[in-house]
Amino acid sequence: MIKKEVFIGFLVGVIANAIGFIIAIVIFGNGEDMTTAFKQSLAQGLFSKLVSMGAILNLVVFFLFLKQKRDYRARGVILATITVTIVTFILNYR
Repeated sequence: MIKKEVFIGFLVGVIANAIGFIIAIVIFGNGEDMTTAFKQSLAQGLFSKLVSMGAILNLVVFFLFLKQKRDYRARGVILATITVTIVTFILNYR
């Protein structure tokens, strides 16, 4: 049961981060399509900044789970945030 709750929190965290990333690309993009904006962010070194802005949505989800007393789901969101951070680090510095 605990693993299921953590996994649900992980999925919600990854989805929230992806939605936040898309919102950041729409707001700070040059009015181009998503693929071009994504490639430009990688080329210009702005990818990690956009992912960080997308992680702000994880903060909202995390505190929402804590308010609802869903501590294991909140742990899953933290796990998702750590995973996205590691993947972003690897993509930036390889």
